[in-house]
This record gives sequence, structure tokens and C-alpha cells, in this order.
Amino acid sequence: MSPGRWAAALGVAALAVVWLGWGRSASDAAPASEATAPMASLRPAPVVAAAPGPSAQTAPLSAEGIRQREAQRQLAQQRLDQAREALATYEAHARYPHQSRPAREHPDQLQPFLPIAEEHPLRTPGGTPMDGVKLRTTQERVFTSGDESSRVTVSLVNAQNQALPLRFTRAVIQEVTEPGRTAQTVGRPLVPTDDGQAGDEVAGDGVYTATMAPSRQGFNTFAGRVRLELWMSYGGQPGFIYFDLMHDPGTAGRWLPGVTESVQQGALALDLRLEVQQPGRYVVNGRIDDASGKPIALALFNDELKTGVQTVRLWVHGRLLHDLKPAFPLTLRDVDGFLLRENTFPDRVMLPRLAGSVHRTQNHVLSRFSPDAWPSEQRDRYLAELRKDVDTATDALKRLGGGP
Repeated sequence: MSPGRWAAALGVAALAVVWLGWGRSASDAAPASEATAPMASLRPAPVVAAAPGPSAQTAPLSAEGIRQREAQRQLAQQRLDQAREALATYEAHARYPHQSRPAREHPDQLQPFLPIAEEHPLRTPGGTPMDGVKLRTTQERVFTSGDESSRVTVSLVNAQNQALPLRFTRAVIQEVTEPGRTAQTVGRPLVPTDDGQAGDEVAGDGVYTATMAPSRQGFNTFAGRVRLELWMSYGGQPGFIYFDLMHDPGTAGRWLPGVTESVQQGALALDLRLEVQQPGRYVVNGRIDDASGKPIALALFNDELKTGVQTVRLWVHGRLLHDLKPAFPLTLRDVDGFLLRENTFPDRVMLPRLAGSVHRTQNHVLSRFSPDAWPSEQRDRYLAELRKDVDTATDALKRLGGGP
């Protein structure tokens, strides 16, 4: 996998970490940095009130003065429009808590277990690509922990999407060592095959498959970046591709069977049980679909957990349910998560994936849930500031003879 795609995957997970738990007291609200980011992007430029001009009876404005005053009115109107838009945008966003968001806000997170698919030219680094052909690759995942593995595939196709034969001249899995450091492990051969075995789905279809399983390939004590380098050729044209995997040999925890469902604080609460083996901050995501299979919400858990059996609560906020009016029962699916390790590389230890349907809810009626917006002292404080901006911009426009 290219470094750019890995960086994008890291960015998605890093964003999830900012969201903190809802359902706590106002004094336990998210840190200021969590709210100042949207505030900074929404808040319009400061409104500078124009000094009142002389009255029409004592000093009539010249033509140039009239043009200047009209320009000031237009600028004041723009600032008022920006202030109103900022208020409306934040008010709409902040009606739901950070860990219960509409699915439409996160389309890139709705299918977390799909392989990462890319296309590349057939060439060596810095070389000239071969015209009329392209490499297609997939990678099952970019983070592994414990004995997890990641399946990768490579195929070469022409302009008619016909598979072409590839010859691998060198294929090795090895750790990526920082400059000035000595490798802790020894690289090993790992040649992709197209024989219908060892993870390859169909023999002879031109899709070559390899499985990166660091714990079984000599990296069982190594924490860091493992890379599969593939050198290949077709018709005398050489090519190169590599796949990176962030691996940690440890295990964060394991999921226990069953999900407990309840209505708490006017919202739907789905409690999963996790046997925590390493204490720390855990980030867990779950996708919520309605009865027709339409994604409606992304539920996030982000909190500290101690060793032992702990509860991971995923929320579906009541106001969100009232706004979307989904068809019940709802389905919790595709739960993924990790233990966050700050200032460490890799920065996470993955939890086992819970793929597919994890829990199907009862046939609730909307009246069981609260239609109120998310109660938060922080939200109220920022709304007050944004409303103050609107009032200030309105007053400035009125002084210039504009506004309602």
C-alpha cells in the first residue's frame, strides 16, 4: 500500500480520537480543543462598527461619500450573512453529541472492512511506465495486532481489462528500519501465487495473492512497519510495488458475546462487553443501519478502560432518531476499535473485528426517545458567542442604514 493511503487511514483514525464520551455531566464535557476547531472554522471575521457619519442636515454626502457608504453597507451585510450562517451551521451540528453522528457525515467510514483498492503503472521507481497496462492491487488492512494477517493481491490488466501474466523476480517481507538503526529481524521470501491456495480465491485468474502474517513470518516480537516488496516483469518491462503493514505483537483485548440494549437519557444505548488485557484509552466505532439496510448513524466510544471485563457503550442519540425517523429494528454492524498509544509507533493495538451484523434492536417507537438537542454547557456557551456575533453584525448594519 502506498504511504499516502496509509497516511489517510491514520488520519481517519486520528480524527475519531478527538470525540469524547457523551452522557456524562457538564463538568465532564469534551476538552476545549474539541469544540474550538469547529468554532474557528465557523466564526466569521470580527465586525468593526463603522463610525456614524455626519447628519444629512449638516453635511450632505458627496457622490464619493455615498459610494463609500454603500460599500460599507455591503461589507456589513456580508459579515451579518456570515455570522448567521456560522450560527445556523454550528446549531445544526451541535444538536447531536460527538459520539452519535449522522452516517452522511462520515461516508468514508461506513464500510471499514472493504479491502483498499488502488491502481498503479507498471514501472520501477523513477522508471518509465509501460503504456496500455496497469497494476491493480488490494490490501485487506493496514494495521495488525497479535496473530492477525492481511491479504494482498496484485494483477496486471490491459486496456480491455484482460489479465496478463506476471513474473515475480523478487518478493520479500521485511521490517522498515529507520536510518541509522539496525534491523531487529530478517527478511523472508513471500511470493504471491495464483494457484487457488493460501488465500488465493481462484486459480489461474491472473490475480496473485500473498498473505502478510507478521507473527508467523518472523516478526512475532517486532512492533513497527512491515513491508512486502514485489519486483516483477511483463514482456521485458520491469515493475515494482510494495505494501506496508503497521504491526504490534500484543493483544489489547477480546470481545465477549452478547449486546445489552436499553433506553438511557432519552437515547438508545448498546452495551458491548470487552475483556481488556491492556488498560488505556480505547476508540471503538459501530455502524447503525435501519430496517431497510440504510446507514443512519456512526456510533463512537472514546474513553479510558481498566483491565478486566468492561462495558463499551455505543449511543444512538434521541434527537438524531427523531430527525432521521428510521425504520425499526436497527442493526449494529461492523464494529472496529483499538487501544490508542500516544507518542508511540505504531500508535495503536487493534481489537478483533466484529464484521457484519452484531446486534438487532427491538421494534422501538420514536416516542420512547427524547427529541431534545444534546444538553451541553459547552454547546450553550458557543451558541451564545455566535448569537452575540449576529447581534453585533446586525447593529453595525443598522448604523449604516441597512438591515431590516
